[in-house]
Amino acid sequence: MILELFTTFFKIGLFTFGGGYGMISIVKDECIDKKNWITNDEFVNLIAVAESTPGPIAVNMATYVGYKKSKIMGAIVATLGVVLPSLIIIYIIATYLKDFLKYKVVANAFFGIRIAVAIIIIRAAYNLIKSEVKKSDNKPLIIFLFSIFTIIFFAIEIYDINISSVVLIFSAIALGIILSLVRYRNDIH
Repeated sequence: MILELFTTFFKIGLFTFGGGYGMISIVKDECIDKKNWITNDEFVNLIAVAESTPGPIAVNMATYVGYKKSKIMGAIVATLGVVLPSLIIIYIIATYLKDFLKYKVVANAFFGIRIAVAIIIIRAAYNLIKSEVKKSDNKPLIIFLFSIFTIIFFAIEIYDINISSVVLIFSAIALGIILSLVRYRNDIH
């Protein structure tokens, strides 16, 4: 199991572009769909915890899954697996290719990678929303809220309105509390 944890997270770290958000879909594919290491509900909670704890989301996700499968040693091995590819690649780039972005082919490759990263992140968001809608008692409300917040988000981005991430986080927390109160009130009646 230890070797499998290392190789799985090494592969995830090696083929992920775009940081932790780009990794979410790949972790889901590997840890839920292929290996059944965690459930879909655990995965959604894992993302929330990995986002809210200090450190990179990729490291937090690897550490959690590794710990769940093989305790402390699993956490260490999975974390090393996900971090090592980046360290190796950055070391090689820093050592041998000092001005590698000046090469047109490299610049074009990074342009393509940025597009792929955007698609991967959108896919991860879609999978999270789909998971929440499936388990929700109030599907129309979830879809409505998601649609409204998507429109608001795009408006903020289009008009280049600067809103702190902290404000967004507290807004999401407040929305979660309101939805819980509505659900609680509906359960009573």
